[in-house]
Amino acid sequence: TEPRTGVLSSVSSPGFWVERTPVHEAAQRGESRQLQQLIENGACVNQVTVDSITPLHAASLQGQAQCVQLLLAAGARVDARNIDGSTPLCDACASGSIQCVKLLLSYGAKVNPPLYTASPLHEACMSGSSECVRLLIEVGANLEAHDCHFGTPLHVACAREHLDCVKVLLNAGANVNAAKLHETALHHAAKVKNVDLIEMLIEFGGNIYARDNRGKKPSDYTWSSSAPAKCFEYYEKTPLSLSQLCRVSLRKAAGVRGLEKIAKLNIPPRLIDYLSYN
Repeated sequence: TEPRTGVLSSVSSPGFWVERTPVHEAAQRGESRQLQQLIENGACVNQVTVDSITPLHAASLQGQAQCVQLLLAAGARVDARNIDGSTPLCDACASGSIQCVKLLLSYGAKVNPPLYTASPLHEACMSGSSECVRLLIEVGANLEAHDCHFGTPLHVACAREHLDCVKVLLNAGANVNAAKLHETALHHAAKVKNVDLIEMLIEFGGNIYARDNRGKKPSDYTWSSSAPAKCFEYYEKTPLSLSQLCRVSLRKAAGVRGLEKIAKLNIPPRLIDYLSYN
């Protein structure tokens, strides 16, 4: 994997701009002993290369947990910014490394950095790491973080067909009908022709009649007589049951914070399982 572009904001002196250093190379390759020696010999852990990468970015993107630990302990800037705005946490999520994500969070990495691009949660959904997605949500990741290119994390997870991530997001209360240029997650599901994904979104209240900026419904992106087309046709002819409509309505009324407390309600376990889609 090619490194991302890197930080501009973490340094101010032009003297810091260098070619890739031995620290960068050791961090990216996971050579923890060499990295430790370099640090002990006084190497700077916050140098920014001409391609705008800090060693912490490099280690995080490759999922090198030992090197991430060494760099953080040596004073690496945990929220250093790339030229495109990404932080090491974004890169750790892109690698799908739960160890790196936990380390960065333990050193105070912002789970919702003020970005104009993909958030850490977007990156975790892109990589398909449901474990990272779950952890980010637990520490307060914004489920509706919006990227002008990708839309919400749910859009990303659906476009990449990461069903486990989609289920985690929906269970946590992500807006199933959030729109990007009026395009919903169901539009993405229809385009990738994934019936399981289509059914999951509809069961969580996805609007099969939502129209995008071209005036098209999700079903308009399916081929006649195909499995996805038949799925949409079934739901058009067979509305959701009353119990299902009640479940969707109750979850919507509870809101994201309320959903976290469903398991603690003094109601029959079967109702808790039903409301939680277990």
